[in-house]
Amino acid sequence: MSRVVLVVDDDAIIRLDVVLMIEDAGFNVIEAENADEAIELLETRPGIQIIFTDIEMPGLMNGLNLAFAVRDRWPPVAIIIGSGRVRPQPDEMPDNVTFLRKPYSQASLVEAVRSVA
Repeated sequence: MSRVVLVVDDDAIIRLDVVLMIEDAGFNVIEAENADEAIELLETRPGIQIIFTDIEMPGLMNGLNLAFAVRDRWPPVAIIIGSGRVRPQPDEMPDNVTFLRKPYSQASLVEAVRSVA
């Protein structure tokens, strides 16, 4: 059975691109356009093992806040954070988080997902 990855990004084009890259690598992917939607999916859909989130998103939570919420409520879920503008320091992210700087290649994205799977 393939791992389930939740992709969270408010930019529909970027989100679709990431979803397709991860699906092409053989993972099952679901998507959310913001942190609130991601939390709702995590609460209602068991089996999400990996979350890939952008940092800058509209709403009450950005991707870093989402990462801390996921680590607190769903500790086994692996977290990958991607951003092109924000470069968080290690102490600004939860423990055991992978950070990818945009623009990232399909190879680096898939390698990050496989490394936490």
